[in-house]
Amino acid sequence: MIRPEEIGYADELLADGTVHRTYEDGLEEWRRRTPGRPRLVGWHDNRGGSGTDELLGDRIIKRTLADGAVTYARDIGYGRTLWARGEKVLVNRSSFGGRMGVLLAGLGVATLAITAAQLPPLTLSPEQEEELRQQAQASSSSGGGGDGGTGADGGGGDDTDGDDWDADWGGDQDAWNDDDFG
Repeated sequence: MIRPEEIGYADELLADGTVHRTYEDGLEEWRRRTPGRPRLVGWHDNRGGSGTDELLGDRIIKRTLADGAVTYARDIGYGRTLWARGEKVLVNRSSFGGRMGVLLAGLGVATLAITAAQLPPLTLSPEQEEELRQQAQASSSSGGGGDGGTGADGGGGDDTDGDDWDADWGGDQDAWNDDDFG
C-alpha cells in the first residue's frame, strides 16, 4: 500500500461562473469549463502555471500544461484524486465526500489506503485516450446516471451515482460542482 502526501483544497464558486480553488500548500487556481466541452476545464494558477484538465473515462484525468507536458490522475472516491503516480493525493475539503474520506482515514479504515490498482497511468497513447473518451461519452449518453466508473467527481461529493461531477448548480446548465477533476 502507498501512503501519498495529502494536500487539501477548497473550492469557491465565483459570480462569473469560474471556480477559485485554494490548496493548503498555498497554490491557488482559477478554473473554468470550456464552452461546448463539458469534460474539459481550463485553469491558471498563482505560480504562473496554466493548462487544461480533461475527464477521460475510467475516472482518469488528463492534465495538459501550457507547454504540452501531460500527466494523468485518477479519482479514487471520497473526495480524493491521486496525482503524480501516487505521490500526492488531493483531498476536497469543501465536499461531503472529502470530509467523509478524511473522517474514515482518521478512523483507520484500510480501504482508504492507496493500492497499485488505483494508480493513474504513466502514459496513454492517443488511441487509448480516445477509447476512454468514447467510453465516457457512451456512458453519459445512455442516461443511466451512473457512468460505469467514468464519472470523476475529482474526488468530491459522495459519488453515489458515479456522475455527480456534472451536477447542476444554481439552476445553470453550465454544470460545475465543488471538485471538477481534483
